[in-house]
Amino acid sequence: MPQGFTDALPLARSTLDRDAAARDRPGVLEAAWADPATRVAVLQRGLALLAADGDGLALVPPATLPEPALLLYLGRTTEEGDPPAGTVVLGAAYDDEAVEGEWADLRLDGARLGARDAGLFAELLGLANWHRAGGFSPRTGAPTLPGRGGWVRHPDGFAAESSGQHVFPRTDPAVIMGVVDPLDRLLLARNGAWPEGRVSVLAGFVEPGESFETAVRREVLEEVGVRVGGCEYLGSQPWPFPASVMIGFLARVDGDAAVELHPDGEEIREARWWSREDLAAASGDTIRLPGRTSIARAIIEHWYGGRLEGDW
Repeated sequence: MPQGFTDALPLARSTLDRDAAARDRPGVLEAAWADPATRVAVLQRGLALLAADGDGLALVPPATLPEPALLLYLGRTTEEGDPPAGTVVLGAAYDDEAVEGEWADLRLDGARLGARDAGLFAELLGLANWHRAGGFSPRTGAPTLPGRGGWVRHPDGFAAESSGQHVFPRTDPAVIMGVVDPLDRLLLARNGAWPEGRVSVLAGFVEPGESFETAVRREVLEEVGVRVGGCEYLGSQPWPFPASVMIGFLARVDGDAAVELHPDGEEIREARWWSREDLAAASGDTIRLPGRTSIARAIIEHWYGGRLEGDW
């Protein structure tokens, strides 16, 4: 049973020690790949290799794998078990079908993974996505190479940090908010790119020079024409699709009367206020809520006051 909001966020969980100090050791990836005690998480076309029994991710010896297109130092395990605590974990990313097995999709399967594997998968996918998009320096346009265990990129010949040429992984902050009206109803909306019936809470990227709270108020006003007052921070989790962190809020509309919604007609096509009774009476045949891996589902259930059964 979750003890707090963050405990309900599948991708906010992690038990891996990222062991940042090890990234600076010369040859850290080569040494770890040659060590039979090392274990490797496998990413192929954005999916992670599952264990043979389907219970969690596979962590396999390097000798069982072909040479990957990208090798990353992810950290060390911290829990006793298989593998034991202190085991080095690498990430191996492949562009083609180099490895056979059953595969997990983080967006669909993240909620059923344990804390170690959910955090490891989010770390591996986020890093791999960044490398895929970061082949050239944003400063000079020069081709870049991975360095420091896969945690930086730099132009050839500029591996030293003193060169000032290092490019670090980028994370884009986005606010996501449950908006509640003076009648304590929750706003659910349909994005223009979604099919009929699919709804969620509002969200948007933080713009330069904005606080998270300012971004919440701006996005709600832009998307549905409503001004919100108080913004209560709930929690955050990574969302590596491709490189976001979702910062969750509960925002309240000031006043004591019902508030009319005005969807912008472009990003938001439909929006309405839902009471708890309305939502309890709905079903997957009426609306489709966000999946359980998303922070959006956690925000909705936080407002609702409990778990909404079914996958909707």
